[in-house]
Amino acid sequence: MPRQLHLSAALDSPESPDSPGRFDAGHYAALARLAERATLDFVTLDDSFAAEPSRPDALAALARTAPLTGRVGLVPTVTTTHTEPFHTSISVNTLDWVSEGRAGWLVGVSTTEAEARAFGRRPVAPEDELWAEAADAVEVAARLWDSWEDDAEIRDTATGRFIDRDKLHYVDFEGPHFSVRGPSITPRPPQGRPVVVVPVTAADLAPDASPGGRARVATAIRHADVVLLDAPDRATRLSAATDLRLRAGESLRILARLDATLSALPDRAADERLLAELTATGTGVDGFHLATADPLRDLAALADRIAPALRAAGLLRDEYTGRTLRDHLGLARPTSRYAAAPLSSPAAPTAPALAEVTR
Repeated sequence: MPRQLHLSAALDSPESPDSPGRFDAGHYAALARLAERATLDFVTLDDSFAAEPSRPDALAALARTAPLTGRVGLVPTVTTTHTEPFHTSISVNTLDWVSEGRAGWLVGVSTTEAEARAFGRRPVAPEDELWAEAADAVEVAARLWDSWEDDAEIRDTATGRFIDRDKLHYVDFEGPHFSVRGPSITPRPPQGRPVVVVPVTAADLAPDASPGGRARVATAIRHADVVLLDAPDRATRLSAATDLRLRAGESLRILARLDATLSALPDRAADERLLAELTATGTGVDGFHLATADPLRDLAALADRIAPALRAAGLLRDEYTGRTLRDHLGLARPTSRYAAAPLSSPAAPTAPALAEVTR
């Protein structure tokens, strides 16, 4: 039996400011439900600090979408530049809770002077430095998600004890970009750690890659559960995926970016082109991340025509068999690195709200 594909899709709408529904919760919920009908692993929603008034906050939009969907994973872009990893960890953790374990985090950085000026805190930094900072931010988030053991909450009304203080842990992170003491102020996410997604291009893996590209690959190898790989052709895709697999291990899920421009009406040529790419052998990837030109049209065509064809070929699930995004991706739920470990700082906090963050 052929191995089933992992599939995801971008919900990003066309860039026209006249596109309807850009801030309508029902718009994104409708798109996510189409992806859910196609039994995709997850959807992404892009974001940045660039001045684009027609773009909603991705994390907030998907948090609103969470209760309107039931199975599909929700992966917003969350930028690590000009933000605090403590706040990011809590926001992504909250998305995991409101979605009942379907959250991911597409890691992004801000590279422009305009974005830096919008914050006014520091000038724009070289891209390799930004990705090194992003790697530290993801490391801090993972530690904070682990800082509550799974059974740290007691909720014992008889004794008035809400938490077992022995099962909360300082993370005591010290790095060149920030230091974070912890613990988190929110309990451990349902998935243990939400799924971390990092975008990588084939050029980032080339011998003459830019410093920024090499730093992005280093972040992916150290921290990613999923890589979204951008490669121009099948041969390059295979070479890049093989390189990533050798460096990161078999647990990494690699999804190649693929154009999924379809038609509202059956278009045999367009459908067959997409199916040929999706079913090609020897690509080295676990599946595909579908870039839609018109999300409503393309996702409907995907659910109505492409997904049934893939199911008939045994390449796509008939229905979801798990609840969490880690279940969909076949990723194990990680245990807390601090489980059964004593607090590492000299004095225990009286409550998790005493977490400390400094830059």
